[in-house]
Amino acid sequence: MKKIKYTTGSPFPIGSTVLEDGVNFSVFSSNSDSIELLLFNNKDNAKPSHIIKLTKTDNKSYHYWHVFVEGIKAGQYYAYRVDGKYDPSKSLAFDKSKILIDPYAKGIYSKNYDRNSAKKHEKSSVAAAHKSVVVGVDNYNWEGDEFPKRDLSDLVIYEMHIGGFTKSPTSEIDDKIKGTYKGVIEKIPYLKSLGINAVELLPVYAFDYQDGPVNKSNYWGYSPINFFSIHNNYATKNDPIVAIEEFKDMVKAFHKEGIEVILDVVYNHTSESNYDGPTQCFRGFDNDAYYILDKNNFDYLDYTGCGNTFNSNHSIGRRMIIDSLKYWVKEMHVDGFRFDLASVLSRSEDGVPIEDAPVIWSIESEPELACTKLIAEAWDASGLYQLGVFTGEKWAEWNGEYRDDIRRFIKGDRGMVSTVASRIVGSPDIFKKNSYNVAQSIHFVTCHDGFTMNDLVSYNSKHNYDNGENNRDGANNNYSWNCGIEGKTEEADIEKLRLKQIRNLFTITLLSQGTPMILMGDEIRRTQGGNNNAYCLDNDTSWMDWSLAENNTSLLNFVKSLISITRDFDVLRYCKNIDTKKDNSVPYITWHGVSANTPDWGVNSRVLGFEYHFPDKKERLLIYMNMYWENLEFEMPKPIYGKWNLQIDTSCEHDTCRLLTNQAKINVEDRSIIVLIDK
Repeated sequence: MKKIKYTTGSPFPIGSTVLEDGVNFSVFSSNSDSIELLLFNNKDNAKPSHIIKLTKTDNKSYHYWHVFVEGIKAGQYYAYRVDGKYDPSKSLAFDKSKILIDPYAKGIYSKNYDRNSAKKHEKSSVAAAHKSVVVGVDNYNWEGDEFPKRDLSDLVIYEMHIGGFTKSPTSEIDDKIKGTYKGVIEKIPYLKSLGINAVELLPVYAFDYQDGPVNKSNYWGYSPINFFSIHNNYATKNDPIVAIEEFKDMVKAFHKEGIEVILDVVYNHTSESNYDGPTQCFRGFDNDAYYILDKNNFDYLDYTGCGNTFNSNHSIGRRMIIDSLKYWVKEMHVDGFRFDLASVLSRSEDGVPIEDAPVIWSIESEPELACTKLIAEAWDASGLYQLGVFTGEKWAEWNGEYRDDIRRFIKGDRGMVSTVASRIVGSPDIFKKNSYNVAQSIHFVTCHDGFTMNDLVSYNSKHNYDNGENNRDGANNNYSWNCGIEGKTEEADIEKLRLKQIRNLFTITLLSQGTPMILMGDEIRRTQGGNNNAYCLDNDTSWMDWSLAENNTSLLNFVKSLISITRDFDVLRYCKNIDTKKDNSVPYITWHGVSANTPDWGVNSRVLGFEYHFPDKKERLLIYMNMYWENLEFEMPKPIYGKWNLQIDTSCEHDTCRLLTNQAKINVEDRSIIVLIDK
């Protein structure tokens, strides 16, 4: 065995850092007795080549354990074992038998990982555990890559799953790259042609794929092992260095087409769950520092529904989150982040919601994140709901109220007209801050969590039996309507109505003020068979079925035309609250009913007309929405710039842009929307 030399090292930087003649290692652990650094000659080795014991006397400064190892370099695989007391009644959970990854590792690897072997009563097998890898200075050739730096108001966001986007045989790409970062690159022209200029990727941080129900996976990826490492399974090889390179290739390819990359990130919990879960990383180093624990019995406080809650406002947790975000921006060139269950970041170390939470302000004020999009899912799994009042000024927020209210209006619920009017103009009744930018409302009617748009109009109830939880999981109240028959049907009238409802949903989403987001595959009627919680189904239930594009060409072209309208009209990208006050220098809105300038706000009304007018730009859009079950005739205001042209009619599948012979009145079919342009 080759001898190695090592010295005390430095507590900074945290993690593994390549220096001129070796690597410095530093980890945080406040109450452990000793730490062992394990080095491996090869990533597949079942036994370490060297074990370096770190002591309090020689290798600890404050709560940081550190050592400098001479002669090793980038590509070195390593792990830790941490010794100390195991006493959950005192928040201590040390276990020397466990193989731990570095919390700051930039890459992790396992060949035969087994979640069960990392659990409480099992002795860890090195062969079945994750290893960390030393990642060196970034020598990647970015070829002059530049961040698009689009205004938030300019974005049309496409939420997608890296694996599911190309994993289906219908993707018709090389089998070697199906379900990978490289596979996504092959489909960028499709997204470009659709009009997408930002993608929001479900988690790509290394996650525990085995953290699912029995015989099921954690397909979505909301089970992070680490906040810095890339998920290797989306690479063409199970190799962290290859995964990093291929992820960068994908980001660079997106940027070349002017498309921004937003990551869905999970800082609210980890894959370790509670004391019955596996010890992979954080718990083994410092249970009390990394997790929010009950101060009476030191059990995990679970505000996430996943067994634990990350202690984001502890000094080490807060620092780690900031360092992680900076790493993904600086080294991986991502453009923004969507924070899963972001309200957890508002909880103190005792779990109590606090105003002006330190970690949220730290993220907002970090200068290295100044040009980065920050999007909050402003609620958590324990009822904390902060939509419109989320801390800070920069944060955009997922507008869950928009989703529910638009669904209810489109399916014909009574009493929704005045509420929907507010949603259309950016929800000023919810977002009341003086600093509010309308684009900070990220509005959508579908996302990964829930029905697809096709299923929203095809099912009254969830059908989640394939998840193995007896249909107990997933939301029970979806505000969906099957249009008369549950599930798939060949009935022509039902299919016609469903397509019309889908076009209605897209139209109102893309023509509302704020920043629209659409779900992967909705534009071609992707279905999950009525499953509204397919988090554990890595199969054709969740994958993009590309053959649907051929069967739904009309709908696909319809969505493209709507996105094109958002590009053509400045009023749809206006960032301030739009009101009814007429001013030639700013846009204003006029509300209509079946009679011009006479909206019907009554509880029994199911119709609403509105007119965007931006005199300075000579832009005028007139939208009539008839969610009543009979055709209605609407009185039209007089054109100003020419004649009214019918741009969109959701009751028709074909191109509807045509000149109207009658400029005074127009018939709007039942349950449909029309869009007119004065030009």
